[in-house]
Amino acid sequence: DVASAQDDVASAQDDVASPPDDVASAPDNKTMKNMGQTIENFNKTPIIYSVRVKINQFSILVLFVLFLSGGCTDMQSHTTRKPVTRVSTAELAKQRAVMIEHQLKSRGIKDQRVLKAMSAVPREEFVPEDLRRFTYEDGPLPIGHGQTISQPYIVALMTELLGVKPTDKVLEIGTGSGYQAAVLAHLAAKVYTIDIIEDLSEDAEDVIEDELKIKNVFFKVGDGYQGWKEHAPFDKILLTAAPPSLPKPLIEQLKTGGKIVAPIGQYSQLLKVYEKEPSGELKEITSAAVRFVPMVGEAQKGD
Repeated sequence: DVASAQDDVASAQDDVASPPDDVASAPDNKTMKNMGQTIENFNKTPIIYSVRVKINQFSILVLFVLFLSGGCTDMQSHTTRKPVTRVSTAELAKQRAVMIEHQLKSRGIKDQRVLKAMSAVPREEFVPEDLRRFTYEDGPLPIGHGQTISQPYIVALMTELLGVKPTDKVLEIGTGSGYQAAVLAHLAAKVYTIDIIEDLSEDAEDVIEDELKIKNVFFKVGDGYQGWKEHAPFDKILLTAAPPSLPKPLIEQLKTGGKIVAPIGQYSQLLKVYEKEPSGELKEITSAAVRFVPMVGEAQKGD
């Protein structure tokens, strides 16, 4: 057995010393040429592969960014956008009636013509759609361009202080939403309203003329500081933005015996009533402390 094992070891050593021809023999010239070509191709392959990888990575990156931007926008729209809460016309009419009782009459608004006009004008038509559920709350609301629609009580108070007669020609400085002009239209023969912001003037005109079919309101885009000389003199003038002091052109365009109601001041404002005496002088009555948006344009330059 030992001798047989020694013979097996010797045979294995011979196999190692003499490997098969396909492993031990040197390649011929043709084989070397093919090997060289293969090596050359192999050396080129990583470059092509690297370029392809980079292109693919860039494409994936672009798609990923687009996905994120689109996805985030869509996700944001779903998470931040809230459906507009719509309130029925009947419900808004009920809220308007409550406003008349609790916000106006309870605070001393007594002029029946003013109360009737406030009841007749649908304030919701002048409020942005997404804020309509707040239409008859006791406060102002934003309407864009840094402007607001005034609190219902303030609209009623200024209208009552103005003392509009059915034959009056009224000038309003600061159309804004158009709500105040619509209320005045129910009380006066003609209302001329000016706003320096074109978009607001156009929107107000659309609501008043097209939606509410009111035909005695006339619109102008411009600086209200100069008034509307072509249609002067006016029986009444109302300002819905606060100048530092009362513009002189408005005093000149007011009839003798006529009234101006205006918020006056910059940081601290007072709602004032002026009446023009036969001498041309104004008799001034201070009504109440208020807060309005400032009158822009020439009013900011001072007299």
